[in-house]
Amino acid sequence: MIDFWLACGHHLCDQAPDGRIIATPDLWRAFLARPELVPPDEACPAERALYAILREEPLRAADPSRLADPDAQENWRHFLAFRDRVAAHPTLEAAWIALYREGVAGIPPIFLQMLTQLVTRAALDNTTDAFTIRAAELFFRPQRVAITAGAMLLADEETVAARSADAGFGALGRLIVEAGGTPREVELDVLSEENAAAYAERSDAHDFALDIAENRPGQHGLARALEIFIAHVFSEAVTITPIPTIRDWTWHIGLDAEATAIANDLYRGKPVKQARLARILWLGAMEFSDRSRVLPRVAGQKVTLAFAMDAANVLRTKPQNLVTGLPLIAKEDAA
Repeated sequence: MIDFWLACGHHLCDQAPDGRIIATPDLWRAFLARPELVPPDEACPAERALYAILREEPLRAADPSRLADPDAQENWRHFLAFRDRVAAHPTLEAAWIALYREGVAGIPPIFLQMLTQLVTRAALDNTTDAFTIRAAELFFRPQRVAITAGAMLLADEETVAARSADAGFGALGRLIVEAGGTPREVELDVLSEENAAAYAERSDAHDFALDIAENRPGQHGLARALEIFIAHVFSEAVTITPIPTIRDWTWHIGLDAEATAIANDLYRGKPVKQARLARILWLGAMEFSDRSRVLPRVAGQKVTLAFAMDAANVLRTKPQNLVTGLPLIAKEDAA
């Protein structure tokens, strides 16, 4: 077993018998340590007192209405609402599903990103394949895409921006980025069989690019990451196979806004320009092991999964699309 993504705080969680994870006071203290919540130098005494109380008792009821700064009041209301909604569920996985099923308006994106990473980390707890783990970073970190002859490289958008700003360079791979309007080259290591052993110790740096071109380990790693995530979060065993084109329109799930829009237009028979089709980066065919759990019209059929980059060559994955997108019979209806 290897350890990775240490900074996400998964070691601060308790584990349920089924492998899902449970928030602890220490995990909430890690959330409170975020710069978005630490009171600034100019914070009023009431905010400092509120922060001190929550650091001591992270689940304590709190009222931010006495804070002098209206923006601070709003920030704390959003965090406390998020905390209370998560704490209302037995596991972080159950909370993740409930949040996206009920709506996440008002929840700061950084908290949703942190929660998604924690859930993904729990899903991958027994995974040792670096390509699968690196592919799972897509679920909570936007990727910049570079397509070259024979390669389709994904690199962490934040890392690319930082390297572009400070002219940092790695050993392999090149990504063209826009920095202040000026195209620049940024070099990053591309994950390979030769350097995969180094992934774990560098995993929190998010500085490996992943090649998801056809028949590359990254292409299959993404399929495995999705299989593991779906099995862990939704308790559904599936098999996912990368495919070159959409073969079956019985059911499709776009795993980002761009893929959803393109697939929906194709399904409805609308014309889609070739340049837009070229934004599709990865397609997969998914089959459920237990067909009795699948909607009758989909039972025995393959579900198409799709990822696509936007016009700025960025992939912003939305794994939450699985919450409403999986063609499953409700548990109570299946009972």
